[in-house]
Amino acid sequence: VQLVESGGGLVRAGGSLRLSCAASGGTVSSYTMGWFRHAPGKEREFVAAVDSSGGATYHADSMKGRFTISKDNAKNMVSLQMDSLKPDDTAVYSCAASMRFPIHTVGIQTSEYDYWGQGTQVTVSS
Repeated sequence: VQLVESGGGLVRAGGSLRLSCAASGGTVSSYTMGWFRHAPGKEREFVAAVDSSGGATYHADSMKGRFTISKDNAKNMVSLQMDSLKPDDTAVYSCAASMRFPIHTVGIQTSEYDYWGQGTQVTVSS
């Protein structure tokens, strides 16, 4: 499966962005999908994940209440709604796919995902 992210950009602190990840060569309903981010000088960090059915989600503690992952199987895409953005949220955001997990289960480690998009830059100014 190939993944292409979009929706990144420059936003002021407190603002919102909605990232999208379009899949081709496979259907997102077959995959657990995750969002990760990578800021300069830091390790890649788990953001959120959704299971193959789209019914089970998990968000990193620092993103709970601000970020929401969702899956649209009909459109074959996954989205990440980001609200109340902070300068610390500045990073390259990438989506990833995995077929390793049963339904209602997600992973939070980068090593558990086999397919990755190129990423989209999110910059939050203070």
